[in-house]
Parts: sequence; C-alpha cells; structure tokens
Amino acid sequence: MDEKDCIFCKIIRKEIPATHIYEDEHVIAFLDIKPNNLGHSLVVPKEHFPNIYTTPDEVLSRLIAATKKVAIAVKKGVAADGINIANNNEPDAGQLVFHTHIHVIPRYKDDGYKHWPAKTNYTPEQMKEAAEKIKNALKN
Repeated sequence: MDEKDCIFCKIIRKEIPATHIYEDEHVIAFLDIKPNNLGHSLVVPKEHFPNIYTTPDEVLSRLIAATKKVAIAVKKGVAADGINIANNNEPDAGQLVFHTHIHVIPRYKDDGYKHWPAKTNYTPEQMKEAAEKIKNALKN
C-alpha cells in the first residue's frame, strides 16, 4: 500500500476525520475507532513506513518519545490503572494498517482484555537454540 491509499496518511493529510489528541512536527496521535478501552490511542509518524522493520531509527526515536507523552496523558485523562503499549508487524501479528503505529491502550483492573497467554513450555535446549539463532541474526 502506498501513501495515497493509506488510511493513516489520509488522516495525517486531514482528508478523513479522526479524533486528534496530539500532534507535533513529526508525529500525530488520535483515538482508535475500535478501542479496547476508552482512550485507546494510536501514535503515528507523519512519514509513511509500512512497519517497524522499514522505519528509520530516528523516526522510531521520535515515535517512542511521543508515545511516552501520550501514554502519560491517556493514563491521567481516562484515570486508567495501567497502560499497554503495542506495535503489530505483519498480518500474522495482527497488523491491519500498514503504516507504522503504536497503540496506547488504557487498562483497568478486571477489564477483560487478555494478552500473551502461556501456550507452550519450551525445553532449555529449545530456548538455547532459539537464543543462538537470534544472536546470529543480530550479527548480520
């Protein structure tokens, strides 16, 4: 998907409406239209990149700094008990809009939102093998 068809780019260009909560020179934040909880927000770089893999480090640095600012404001603004910060990359990880973005999700005790259920206990050998593969990938 290119910038002209990207829903977040259209929001950034103000071609379609959104409930904006924060904006600076590089980043925009707005409420998610299908929130997990009231106040669920998306923090989006104004430049179009499909995912975290393609987003330059300097853009990610500005994005996470803005995410911190938004998370503090969301927690205070909706009196949340906590905040989840999430970033989905690729369809199998739940990415629906292919423009880098970070979810700021307010959480409340017993709100019913579930994540990361423990499904498998890996053996120490499997863990060691996975760690070695990851370390090798980091070298390349």
